Amino acid sequence: MHDQPVSILENPVNPVPTKVPEPREITTEPRLSDRVFRTVVSSGGFISLVVLGLISLFLLYEGLNIFRSEGLSFITSFEWVAESIENGTEASYGIGAMLYGTLVIGFIGLFFGFPLALGAALFLSYYAPEWLKKPMVLVIDIMAAIPSIVFGLWGYFVLMPQAEEWARLINKYLGFIPIFSMPGDFYTRSPFIAGLVLAVMIIPIITSISREVFAQTPLDRIQAAYALGATRWSMIRAVVIPYGKGGVIGGAMLGLGRAIGETVAVYTVLNLVYDIRPEIFLSAGGSVASLIVNKFGEATPPELKALMAAGFVLFIVTLAVNFLANAIINRTARQG
Repeated sequence: MHDQPVSILENPVNPVPTKVPEPREITTEPRLSDRVFRTVVSSGGFISLVVLGLISLFLLYEGLNIFRSEGLSFITSFEWVAESIENGTEASYGIGAMLYGTLVIGFIGLFFGFPLALGAALFLSYYAPEWLKKPMVLVIDIMAAIPSIVFGLWGYFVLMPQAEEWARLINKYLGFIPIFSMPGDFYTRSPFIAGLVLAVMIIPIITSISREVFAQTPLDRIQAAYALGATRWSMIRAVVIPYGKGGVIGGAMLGLGRAIGETVAVYTVLNLVYDIRPEIFLSAGGSVASLIVNKFGEATPPELKALMAAGFVLFIVTLAVNFLANAIINRTARQG
């Protein structure tokens, strides 16, 4: 008798006994490397959450007196008047016009940037040859890392002269529509130009997310569409877009969140005016971020607290947009 089971190799000339290996123990206990990696990743995520919470608490603490004194009018009123002892004027702070301008500029950027980003994602996923796909993906990734001041300077010196001519052309043929009408020849530094700059800035974000969503489309559905005689475009319409539409919408909303929170690029190409004007070609507009940049350097201590309160409102708006986008993306992933 042997202590371990043995087997005889099928060799009629010289059979050699071999030992059967011990059965491997199957366990769900994570290895040391897995535990270390999980700890590092969890710590990084927790620290990010703590920093984000501390920023929001700091903004809320600094602007709490403004919220108490101004109340709801801080969000609904359109005046921003700093207190002046010399002139005897009392402080009055309101970001209603700036919130309106923030949303208008963000949606203009989304209106122009989303179709381009979606087309770029489809082209890179299903049409671009391999020799062209890799450098284009690299260019898109580099665009996402370009500082916003560079986009602002490009928009001011390069895009603005061309965009003014586009605005005049649209006003000529569609001026009967209120948003395209103009009371005069004031096309420089308009919300339209700021929206175009934001459109260029959010294209890399939406393109990257859309590409990731399209890459998760089940291959069997794509092959089934081709087997039924569908063309490439028919397959995209029938399979890819319906499967990934929720994720694409979530990516678009993440791009909108980036556009809403953009600061320097908007400030460079936008004329700050504390008023709500429906004409998007008019040289009058604003955003909460550009308001903070414009007032921060010369702000008195009370006005600085009002700017902190404005930053907290912008923080909440951007956070709400990002949460909504995350919910849409998670819902799409569960359906997939």
